[in-house]
Amino acid sequence: MEALILYYDDTYPSVKEQKAFEKNIFNKTHRTDSEIALLEGLTVVYKSSIDLYFYVIGSSYENELMLMAVLNCLFDSLSQMLRKNVEKRALLENMEGLFLAVDEIVDGGVILESDPQQVVHRVALRGEDVPLTEQTVSQVYLFSLHPLSGFEFFWNFPNNLLGP
Repeated sequence: MEALILYYDDTYPSVKEQKAFEKNIFNKTHRTDSEIALLEGLTVVYKSSIDLYFYVIGSSYENELMLMAVLNCLFDSLSQMLRKNVEKRALLENMEGLFLAVDEIVDGGVILESDPQQVVHRVALRGEDVPLTEQTVSQVYLFSLHPLSGFEFFWNFPNNLLGP
């Protein structure tokens, strides 16, 4: 099992505790068809796609519908950015896009956005904000030749904005 988990607090301060928690979550959720679980006093909503598992975790007092809205927004945003190819290899090749999407959806555990269209649009705009000195030659060349807006450019050339 491989996991990408962003911890916003020190509930599990050591790597050993984090690994144990991740293993416990995976063991409890990978064989069920439900979308919600309660584990160690936490509310866990999750979704799987081919060879990936997506989790959003909140306290037991969190509203499950809000957690599910965050999860669906993340999944739908990634699905659009990866052209419905939400699988491990595609996600690893576009990890920058994943981080930008998460950054647009939540900040320190505070939900900022739940509309996937807005997230995809903002990720595309942030890709344009890369200073000229930090862009690759192909990015500069494509931006200078292509008259489309950032959003349309994102759809036509996603690998140029999201990574190599």
